[in-house]
Amino acid sequence: MRIIALDVGERRIGVALSDPTGTLATPLTTIEQPSDDVQPTLDEIIRLVQDNEASEIVVGIPVLLSGREGSQARATRDFVKQLAERTTVPIRRVDERLSSVQAERMLRDSGARPSRDKGKIDAAAAAIILQSYLDSARRPSA
Repeated sequence: MRIIALDVGERRIGVALSDPTGTLATPLTTIEQPSDDVQPTLDEIIRLVQDNEASEIVVGIPVLLSGREGSQARATRDFVKQLAERTTVPIRRVDERLSSVQAERMLRDSGARPSRDKGKIDAAAAAIILQSYLDSARRPSA
């Protein structure tokens, strides 16, 4: 059971994939997103879901620190709506506050230069979103 996660941005979408056991998330790729036509982006995501036999899609919603949703969160929800119209795979929305900041810090700590490759940050952010989702799914309920 693999799960794909998306970190949807204005220019790029970071993509991460879980291992078959649903334990570990790894950055997979970055999809460049043209601003004028979302269809090729949706086609690419559907292809990745099918190629990796994903049973679920997790999408990070960029909630503001205040807890409110800004324009990017609304744009991401619109994107999710369009994606849901094209697939029967369940889509889960999760709060992704600060995932890009965490990803940039993690890459910098590993010796990478994230300022040179924004795509790496986006894919790493998707992995952070997915790992958080996987970890919360494994926690026993109180």
